[in-house]
Amino acid sequence: MSSSTGPAGQQPPLKPPYPPSTASLGGQPTRLPDIPVSAVLLAFFVGSAATHLTIFLRNKRKAANGVPHAGFFFSFLCFIFSMTRIAALSLRIAWTEHPTNANVALAATVMTAAGVLILFIVNLVLTRRVVRGLHPALGWHPAVTNGFKVLLATVIGMLIMVVICSVHSVFTLDVGARTKERQVTLFASVYLTVMAVTPAVVAPLAYLIPNRGARHPAEGFGKGSMGGKVALLTCASLLLALGAGFRAGTNFAAKPIGQEQWYHSKPAFYCFNFVVEILVVYSYAIFRFDRRFRVPDGSAAPGHYSNGGPEVEEGEEVAHELRNKGTSSGDDSSRVV
Repeated sequence: MSSSTGPAGQQPPLKPPYPPSTASLGGQPTRLPDIPVSAVLLAFFVGSAATHLTIFLRNKRKAANGVPHAGFFFSFLCFIFSMTRIAALSLRIAWTEHPTNANVALAATVMTAAGVLILFIVNLVLTRRVVRGLHPALGWHPAVTNGFKVLLATVIGMLIMVVICSVHSVFTLDVGARTKERQVTLFASVYLTVMAVTPAVVAPLAYLIPNRGARHPAEGFGKGSMGGKVALLTCASLLLALGAGFRAGTNFAAKPIGQEQWYHSKPAFYCFNFVVEILVVYSYAIFRFDRRFRVPDGSAAPGHYSNGGPEVEEGEEVAHELRNKGTSSGDDSSRVV
């Protein structure tokens, strides 16, 4: 007699992937309401992808025509993010049509969980630009620069860990392995929530704390006021942190299938995952974050944001030397006469 029986005395599937033992966010998708809701959200992300790609290509064309510092790669990242959301919603619709296909369900779940990290990384990089603009000596310090690189590496590492654990957990019935994978998932969800809210803390602090460094005063970059940049970044980060915090909380408050709570409902799933992300990507497009957060190409030290980059700074130094030489030559010729 087998000892591995499922709920109600039923045998578990003989072959992986195995169904989850806990209730999932949004539950099993059904034709109503999941297909129409997913289709509407998908249309919003199609519009976002088209908008950000158009902005990216226009800026790239300007850069190719000689307009200085016109490129802005983060618009392309927002396009990539929108495409991941299109894929996730398409897979959810496919899951609705093939409810017993565990592979489609797994792919939809992984795509939903993974895509948002692109926006986390975008916000962290924009936060670094704000800090470097307001406090150049601190923002360009090697320790801060290297620490930021490590931070980005850990975010990517967390994504890899979550994907591996999510996939492996449905291919094993080992209770010990599933327990460890759940612990990894819980830690990663908390860590990513902290990363999501970090820009909403760091950027306002950098703005409110005065720069007392006379050697490296605050530098402006892009278009618009620094306050506008900080406000846009803070609002976007808080929205993403709301979604990340919701997902982390539901991971800790997991329930068995059949004992679902309000946070497992379809409205909660769509609002805290996709709606908040739509608000972020459209806010970035409407308020033209590509213009607000643009910095001179090749910026690598204090003064580059305000001086137009290292090339302009070097050109000014050369021009200054030439003017000095011209002045000294004029003095010498006057003395000869």
